[in-house]
Amino acid sequence: MKILEEFKTFAMKGNVIDLAVWVVIGWAFWKIVSSLVTDIITPTVWVLVWWINFTKLGYTIRNLKWDEITITYGNFLQITFDFLIIAFSIFMVVKLINKAQEKVIKKQKAEEKKELLKKTDDIILLEEIRDLLKADKWVKITKIPEVKNEVIKPIEIKKTRATAKTTTIKK
Repeated sequence: MKILEEFKTFAMKGNVIDLAVWVVIGWAFWKIVSSLVTDIITPTVWVLVWWINFTKLGYTIRNLKWDEITITYGNFLQITFDFLIIAFSIFMVVKLINKAQEKVIKKQKAEEKKELLKKTDDIILLEEIRDLLKADKWVKITKIPEVKNEVIKPIEIKKTRATAKTTTIKK
């Protein structure tokens, strides 16, 4: 019973469930990549390099004991060549995706910077006043800022009684 409880605890942990979800997503992504390679990249490359086919290359060794042994290195070369073409094609697709993502991020940063640089009415008015004071021109300001009506509490002044000492001077 203890083993079943431990297994239940292990299986219900978040990382095991996350792993299962990512395996399913990976399988679905593999289908997309497989279709991309099989249906788009391979036929396109085949049209460009149809004359390259290494699969029939091999080396045959004749021996007295056996009739002949064939080492088919051509199939290995063909699979390696196909891998390089597919890897390069997927690299180019990922590069395009990254470039598009960089543009989106750059645009978002520019919008954030523009938002930070927006000036409030108070700052614009203060800059106008500063510019007028620098130019020593008194022009009527077109926009008057809103003034908040706040109650100013009076300061209490405590009255203290001043006492003076009187002294008599003897002659």
